[in-house]
Amino acid sequence: MTYKDQSKSVEERVQHLLSLMTTEEKVGQLTQPFGWQTYTNDQGNITLNESFKQQVENGGIGSLYGALRADPWTGVTLENGLSAREGAEAVNLIQRYAVEHSRLGIPILIGEECSHGHMAIDGTVYPVPLLLGSTWNVDLYREMCQAVARETRAQGGAVTYSPVLDVVRDPRWGRTEECFGEDPYLIGELAVASVKGLQGESLDRGDTVAATLKHFVGYGSSEGGRNAGPVHMGWRELLEVDLYPFRKAVEAGVQSIMPAYNEIDGTPCTVNTELLEDVLRKDWGFDGLVITDCGAINMLASGHDVATDGLDASVQAIEAGIDMEMSGEMFGQYLVQAVAEGKLDVQVLDQAASRVLALKFRLGLFEQPYVDADRAAEVIGSEAHVQLARQLAAEGVVLLKNEADTLPLSIADVGQIAVIGPNADQAYNQLGDYTSPQPNSKVATVLDGIRSKLANRVNEQTEKSSVSTLTGDSSTDQVLYAPGCRIKGDSKEGFERAIEVASQADTVIMVVGGSSARDFGEGTIDLKTGASNVSDNSWNDMECGEGIDRMTLGLAGVQLELIQEIHKLGKKLVVVYINGRPITEPWVDEHADAILEAWYPGQEGGHAIADILFGDVNPSGKLTISIPKHVGQLPIYYNGKRSRGKRYLEEDLEPRYAFGYGLSYTTFEYSEPKLSAESMTAGDTVTVSVNVTNTGRYAGAEVIQMYISDVVSSLTRPAKELKGFAKVKLEPGETQIVEFHIGAEQLQYIGRDLKPVVEPGQFHIHIGSSVNDTQMAELTVREA
Repeated sequence: MTYKDQSKSVEERVQHLLSLMTTEEKVGQLTQPFGWQTYTNDQGNITLNESFKQQVENGGIGSLYGALRADPWTGVTLENGLSAREGAEAVNLIQRYAVEHSRLGIPILIGEECSHGHMAIDGTVYPVPLLLGSTWNVDLYREMCQAVARETRAQGGAVTYSPVLDVVRDPRWGRTEECFGEDPYLIGELAVASVKGLQGESLDRGDTVAATLKHFVGYGSSEGGRNAGPVHMGWRELLEVDLYPFRKAVEAGVQSIMPAYNEIDGTPCTVNTELLEDVLRKDWGFDGLVITDCGAINMLASGHDVATDGLDASVQAIEAGIDMEMSGEMFGQYLVQAVAEGKLDVQVLDQAASRVLALKFRLGLFEQPYVDADRAAEVIGSEAHVQLARQLAAEGVVLLKNEADTLPLSIADVGQIAVIGPNADQAYNQLGDYTSPQPNSKVATVLDGIRSKLANRVNEQTEKSSVSTLTGDSSTDQVLYAPGCRIKGDSKEGFERAIEVASQADTVIMVVGGSSARDFGEGTIDLKTGASNVSDNSWNDMECGEGIDRMTLGLAGVQLELIQEIHKLGKKLVVVYINGRPITEPWVDEHADAILEAWYPGQEGGHAIADILFGDVNPSGKLTISIPKHVGQLPIYYNGKRSRGKRYLEEDLEPRYAFGYGLSYTTFEYSEPKLSAESMTAGDTVTVSVNVTNTGRYAGAEVIQMYISDVVSSLTRPAKELKGFAKVKLEPGETQIVEFHIGAEQLQYIGRDLKPVVEPGQFHIHIGSSVNDTQMAELTVREA
């Protein structure tokens, strides 16, 4: 048959298969039930549920959401979940039933969450995207995406619901951690890397998956930073800012896109024809799959209230350009009825079904719906992937303050160390949202990392001196620990023990911040011993993550009071933030000797942070999001308009830590930027170069950033816009010439006719280490 003939084109195969399908089978391809509900796992004995079998036989299932997902929402735990091998075997069982028991033998599209690693048991947990952005290392991020695709496809996952390309405008938003930051250009570069890393050169290989861009669009600009709130944005800003990274990813060949929950100027994105058809398909030429977010169609009739009922909502959505409903029941319940009653043209249904089928053909699922369980066990969580997670974490940690060269610490001279704080030894608190349950042995906390670092150094010294027994303190004796308090709540029960521990130390490392850990039922902390006690009433410290938006950006609970009490001891104080959104604490900024912003650094975060604390890694992370002095300054993103005003009565508009900011243990010196030509026409390209020299004592990596200012423009513009960056490694005394190319892409903006335009006039080219630390060259653009 034609649709089974691999020599035929995808279009030919789709059209032939579509011609054989009933209305029920076409609708079936647009539905996506919850994958974890399709099977039962009884101590490794996996059986398919009868409801799933019946649905396959009655018209088929197009896709499954989260067949391998594990977290409190799914109810899948370490005890009842699937190992790497078992996950592959379960997907094979699902696919075999679909292929052998559906009338036309159509395989199922297995869709998984993979924002910072495949959200399945045994999968490698990488740092959250906010830290990944802070690396400014596009090549390393692309390598991570390749590793994530390798692990996901090894278990049978064929589509990932990532990357998140939302531009953050209000960091009170709980999903800030899932985003790369506040700048569209940087997000666009990472978007392209993500698509190329996940999808590779061909989708039908055993190590690639189809990427899904989300959330299309404006999701990071919601009213008040409230999740899925209304977005107030004009078309010009939408095109220049929020749509930019999506366009770059579409140009890179992405296969799937997910509309956002929010509305823009009154129209929910799920039914926004201007976005889904006019911009996405007509203007950009996107020919892939559009899938809703979970429950988005329900929201049309209950939330947005733009539809009278489920039938109306379903018809509106598919007519607007939706091809598949994620983990909902509206399409499956109403579309067959809509066609029968003449409320939905069958050609619209055919178009949606054809896009689903086309993606399955591109992925090679008809030829190879099954995976090798042995390979899954070998690939998933491999040592190479673990080391990559550690490198990414180390490159994304940002050194915010380092008074009097407090860091790096010297193992020889550091003396007794006290590691204090609720995030010092809480594994889940450093992993971020959209993370599967993990055994404690798999996650290195900051306490683990420091103890391991000191133990390794002691062992090295012992081996060098050929001493068979240790004569000094062991690393455990040298490192004291107390949690002090929880992330949330007003209990100071642990203060006394924390102060006692800190008083015995020469250096105190306070590990505080936030938590996006959903309640895994792991129990509460014994504040006096730090032990984990299982309890039926386990405490949930989650103060960030999806649906967890805040009114403030300060440390929750009594964490600040704990730091202040410890500070009274007069010890050297290093603060490590582990969190999912910027923290605004002026007292800490003023009184801490050193501050590290580690975001949620993933399973290897503790080792990476220890590497930085003791100088084995020189910090090179740079902020991708502005950190305000006070929450009242919001919004405070760096590329706001020149006309945004001067200051408040109480405070100016400058952030505490600016976009692009991040310290190093070494110093870098920049020469004045030089242009290959001082003038150009709009169709030309010029090169700007700068010499960067490592003038310090340590080898280090620097992120060179290029910003452009349009001095006078027909429409209002930002003072500076990032248009290029490069991360270079330099030995002490080494100089490197860094070049950037400037053409229409860097100089244009969206004009009065909503089309890109490069206007003649003066442009300022700024190059430096952050948006507020640059040197300038002048460029003139002449009339063509």
